[in-house]
Amino acid sequence: MEELQTETQKADPDPASKIIGLTGGIGSGKTTVAKFIEDCGFPVYYSDNRAKTIVNDNEDVMRKIKELLGSESYDDSGMYNRKFVAGKVFNDDALLQQLNGIIHPAVRLDFEEWVAKQTKYLVFKETALLFELKLHLQCYKSLLVTAEDNIRLKRVMDRDGKTYREVETVMSNQLPEKDKIKQADYIIYNNTNLDDLQEQTEKIIFEIE
Repeated sequence: MEELQTETQKADPDPASKIIGLTGGIGSGKTTVAKFIEDCGFPVYYSDNRAKTIVNDNEDVMRKIKELLGSESYDDSGMYNRKFVAGKVFNDDALLQQLNGIIHPAVRLDFEEWVAKQTKYLVFKETALLFELKLHLQCYKSLLVTAEDNIRLKRVMDRDGKTYREVETVMSNQLPEKDKIKQADYIIYNNTNLDDLQEQTEKIIFEIE
């Protein structure tokens, strides 16, 4: 689940904390880069993780989801029934948009409250769909983590135990890397090793003014 913004104005170039959008396709190493950023002392907001928390903790969101999709949206223990919800919205774009209309505003508010508490001059918003949902237009700068397709495929197959075809299907449903590269302000190429990845990360984040 990703946060949706409809406004397309460019962010204020000099807010209290400048928001850097951090993104990358499956197997790119985006999460590893996020950890390196945190090691450098900059806070990272993990959009998808926060969304997963919000659907289980926010009573207003929980109530609205149940009203939209039924009580089975949550299991007997009160936890979000991801499998049931996915089945309900599969091939039903209208229903999916209604669900997004419940979750996305809550995530957006959560992010705004998080940013307001930060004291660093840079904060990073990690989200898989930064360009797809045009969220980069709400950021001061965008940072893309990318890698060659065959490397990404192998990483995900080794990490998740998925087949080549399963990973390829996921990748084919994401925005092509060449299109992301055209839009990104900064690019990290994760084709070699962790030392190189860390070096690139540190070089870029300390270049941002």
